[in-house]
Amino acid sequence: MLLKELSALASPLNDQQIGQLQQAASELSPQQLAWVSGYFWGISQTSGATQPINQAAAAVSNQPAGKLSIIFASQTGNAKGVAEALKEEAAAAGIAVELFDASDYKGKNLAKETHVIIVASTNGEGEAPDNAIELHEFLQSKKAPKLDNLHYGVIGLGDSSYEFFCQTGKDFDAFLSKQGATPFIERVDLDVDYEAPAAEWRKQALDKVKEALASEAQSAQVVQLPVGQAAHTSQYSKQNPYTATLLTSQKITGRDSGKDVRHIEIDLDGSGLTYQPGDALGVWFENSPELASAILKQVGLTDDEVVEVDGDSISLQKALVEKYEITSANPQLVTQYAELSGSKKLEKLAADKDKLRQYSGNTQVIDVLSEKKAKLTAEQLVGLLRRLTPRLYSIASSQSEVDEEVHLTVGVVEYLQGDETRFGGASSFLSHRLEEGDDVKVFVEHNNNFKLPQDDNAPVIMIGPGTGIAPFRSFVQERDNRDAEGKNWLFFGDRTFTQDFLYQVEWQKYLKSGIVNQLDVAFSRDQQEKVYVQHRILEHAAQVWQWLQDGAYIYVCGDATRMAKDVHEALICVVEQHGQKTREEAEQFVNELRKAKRYQRDVY
Repeated sequence: MLLKELSALASPLNDQQIGQLQQAASELSPQQLAWVSGYFWGISQTSGATQPINQAAAAVSNQPAGKLSIIFASQTGNAKGVAEALKEEAAAAGIAVELFDASDYKGKNLAKETHVIIVASTNGEGEAPDNAIELHEFLQSKKAPKLDNLHYGVIGLGDSSYEFFCQTGKDFDAFLSKQGATPFIERVDLDVDYEAPAAEWRKQALDKVKEALASEAQSAQVVQLPVGQAAHTSQYSKQNPYTATLLTSQKITGRDSGKDVRHIEIDLDGSGLTYQPGDALGVWFENSPELASAILKQVGLTDDEVVEVDGDSISLQKALVEKYEITSANPQLVTQYAELSGSKKLEKLAADKDKLRQYSGNTQVIDVLSEKKAKLTAEQLVGLLRRLTPRLYSIASSQSEVDEEVHLTVGVVEYLQGDETRFGGASSFLSHRLEEGDDVKVFVEHNNNFKLPQDDNAPVIMIGPGTGIAPFRSFVQERDNRDAEGKNWLFFGDRTFTQDFLYQVEWQKYLKSGIVNQLDVAFSRDQQEKVYVQHRILEHAAQVWQWLQDGAYIYVCGDATRMAKDVHEALICVVEQHGQKTREEAEQFVNELRKAKRYQRDVY
């Protein structure tokens, strides 16, 4: 009920009191209003309700309002999804709750909180996601407040194939603890198949929060806090994907290229799915039935053996095709199979973490199982495997250009292992096993850490070798359709000009029309000495520096292992040389660009 309506209805308040309430309410935020409503209700229910309000206020004035704040540090959207689920579950349980993007949360406000849960993914080599860099740095600084009244929980999301598994979650746990905060639940570090353990952790955490808030504020009603206007969300998601139709799968590398790169077009007609340049498309795929049969044969099992998955009894063959990851290996699988098979080679690898990561990252499941033949039960086999997870692909189209379609640029994983060819799971599904007109289950994964500047006059530098070109096709389409005046500069690289220049005709058209102001390419194998995009950046260092001085935004998409690191180093060199800065000052300058969202990366 609005305050202005009170005077028109039967009310125990007089006009002066209503006026005072209206004046007070106009100066409060939604969060403060919610707390005040609970506070006054609590006073009305206490046996000493007749005591002066200022005495009651004095009793609680030095304590922060009891509620749960959820902060997500997310690069690709997984942590955000877990945080959103946590927020919905908390609200359903009657817990006062607010949800924050880490980039929107001021670290000093932690001192005003009672209960906080941080959901954190890890980026690159143990780095915080772009949206959490500032909060991550703040909590390490001397400005970080004492947090003696804070109770917290941390969920870390990561991939155990990487060295710094869940490092950001571990960091936040350590930072909060150092400042005096108390964990109300033990931190959990979750691998790529995180959904079931994350759901269990959320339930345990919310039970503890609800109990704690009830005991801390028995005299106050828990009020659902508004968190601002919610963004429009589709009914389709990772858990409920849309069944779309494959329109096109066209090879866009040359006949003699060493790569098979596909331009994929998918029909979203009638789905209501919307996306922005920089977003990703999640693709649920099915594994190769032939590969599933080969794995079963390797461990002495048959296709028709039955296993239970999610409460359903299905054939082992169907489980391997639809429910489990059977292409990419991982360190846990290698270690567990070493124990089951007694393979000396695998046991030796399992004892060396660096070699284990390198081996599992470059070996498929079937080849791990082939190291030493061992007969397994159906339960042992599925116990080795991770659950199937969707692949995320950077969207290569602007919706303002293609309407109810979505385009992808997919590099097919394909290589020889002895006399046999190995394929990637999702890329071979999209390129080889799906026919045009077939169904494919998809969802949009929004990426707020990789977005065009709001200012259409801002210059943009895009660095995207190989399939890293995908989001920049969407960027340029979008800027073209918006009649953006800002200049666009593209750096693209691949192996050869004649075989691997992805979307060559389109880029030449944009260059001729002036939509793209500058295009610099690096084809590594077209000359004796290999040339990459970072070399082109350094060749144009003075101009790159000038664009930065003019307010340019820099975007990098593609390989995280080498390219992104080399480009990052090149940018530091540009700033160091042409900004007349020391190495340390140049690194700080580039870091400030990231904080200001003028240097954004989508690397994998």
